[in-house]
Amino acid sequence: MAVKARKVPQRKCIVCQKTLSKREMLRIVRTPEGEVELDLSGKKNGRGAYICGDAEAFKKARKTKAFDRALKVNLTPEQYERLEQDFSSVQDKFKSVSCGKPDEQSE
Repeated sequence: MAVKARKVPQRKCIVCQKTLSKREMLRIVRTPEGEVELDLSGKKNGRGAYICGDAEAFKKARKTKAFDRALKVNLTPEQYERLEQDFSSVQDKFKSVSCGKPDEQSE
């Protein structure tokens, strides 16, 4: 009897719209209390949005207010600063993930 292949959960980056496995993405969550934070476990309660581990993608998400739209919240500059600090502290874990950057198009 053949072993059934296990289904890998897929998520879409809110910046570049590329679909990757859930483990390759970083989850940002708005908790039921209204706090916005990184969710390293991927299991915290609340509304989540996924982003690739690219620093440029994070900057673009901030510039275009992608987090605000995806999490249905208005983030303050202080909240963005805290998120950016948390993001840069775990970014090394996601550096190997090649996310499709919308600005890079072959000619």
